[in-house]
Amino acid sequence: MSFSVIYALLFYFATGLLVIGLGRKIVQYAKTPAPLKIPTTPAPTTRSGVVLRMAKEVIFFYSLFRSNKWIWIFGWMFHMALFVVLARHLRYFTDPVWWWVELIQPFGKYAAFAMIAGLLGLWARRIVVDRVRYISAPSDHLMLALLLGIGISGASMTFVSHTDIVSVKAFFLGLMRFDIQPLPSDPLLLTHLGLVAVLMIVFPFSKLLHVPGVFFSPTRNQVDNPREQRHLAPWAAELEAGSQQNSNS
Repeated sequence: MSFSVIYALLFYFATGLLVIGLGRKIVQYAKTPAPLKIPTTPAPTTRSGVVLRMAKEVIFFYSLFRSNKWIWIFGWMFHMALFVVLARHLRYFTDPVWWWVELIQPFGKYAAFAMIAGLLGLWARRIVVDRVRYISAPSDHLMLALLLGIGISGASMTFVSHTDIVSVKAFFLGLMRFDIQPLPSDPLLLTHLGLVAVLMIVFPFSKLLHVPGVFFSPTRNQVDNPREQRHLAPWAAELEAGSQQNSNS
């Protein structure tokens, strides 16, 4: 069996597991009861204020900025660079390539260095800071090593040993059409793609679930209006309605 078929099956499996696992987790988060009104104060008193607050958290990591500046630097650097790198990789899945993806190509190449620097800073935090080192599990270090391996191998293909990106694009476009195309047998490329597939597989079972989880945090997504409106979780409302019906009968 050729490398092309092996990696095609690997990515089909990884994509299916990522989509199904992530979807199940999001449904679980959405169904988890939030019986208390617990927004972290000062909190917005309107729904539009909550949207603005969530945007500040997701884009600027506002609460982390207020609590620890140097951790914020590495955390924000890694996440924003990762976003640019992922956006740059859309060129392998689109034909023709969208104009804004072409526009960020030069920035995406060098964003890999910011991504690696951010990861190294976050990893150093888990080693140098006593209280963080105490609560760090082996999985935390393995996840950082996996992300670092993806970043270094990807940057190496751009600046050290080039691969046939035309064939790589043909391979991934073929996967989307269920038409397996030849994949270059470049060891660095195979290593990079293998690490990416591993990340996709472990993502739904790791701490990286904070990516969708932040949107379901009751301390961030709740309106601070306990005096104006009674907070009642859906499951509690059903129980209350049932008890009232029983008392009336």
